[in-house]
Amino acid sequence: MHLNQYIDHTLLKPTATEDDIKTLCEEALHHNFYAVCVNSCYLPLAREILGTSEVKLAAVIGFPLGAMATEAKISEAKYCVKQGADEIDMVLNLGWFKSGRQQQVITEIMSIKSAIQKAVLKVILETCYLSDEEIRTACELCLKGGADMVKTSTGFGPQGATLKAVKIMKDSVGDKAGIKASGGIRDRETALEYIKAGATRIGTSSGVIMMKE
Repeated sequence: MHLNQYIDHTLLKPTATEDDIKTLCEEALHHNFYAVCVNSCYLPLAREILGTSEVKLAAVIGFPLGAMATEAKISEAKYCVKQGADEIDMVLNLGWFKSGRQQQVITEIMSIKSAIQKAVLKVILETCYLSDEEIRTACELCLKGGADMVKTSTGFGPQGATLKAVKIMKDSVGDKAGIKASGGIRDRETALEYIKAGATRIGTSSGVIMMKE
């Protein structure tokens, strides 16, 4: 098993500079990570550095709260794909979800998937705010909306990924969607535990450290 091919090498903090993004992309090329994940303003720069390499380009939308209007998310998603993003990590609208507006949640996911077409859509559940039952329900809504993957966390909530959440997500989606564990995964051993629990992708800013271990 090649851990590097599970890693989305990620840098999403608001203070990330152009030099930071260049370093991120160069590290991803050096270690042949699966993807880099950046905020949308840095897509043109990341695309330029990654060039024709096999490293995929992922961008976040509606990040990190997921609470902006669906139209704004769609517009951002379309921009990202136009700038060369292969994958889109969107944040579930937790307020709608908690209000019981399930159909609206499904419709939003569907409309974003429709806007990005062939690009991979990951939906971030922000599991720290959800009960076990809510995680199951959220996964079902993501499947109904046509999401390609479900993801644990933004890394900006009060807690990141947990093995328990990943196991519940795996039970819920089975083989119908991929699972991305992200938020607080900082060493190789932990990453491998998440993969064993069902994660098909690891979102981390510690990929380089993992490769050295």
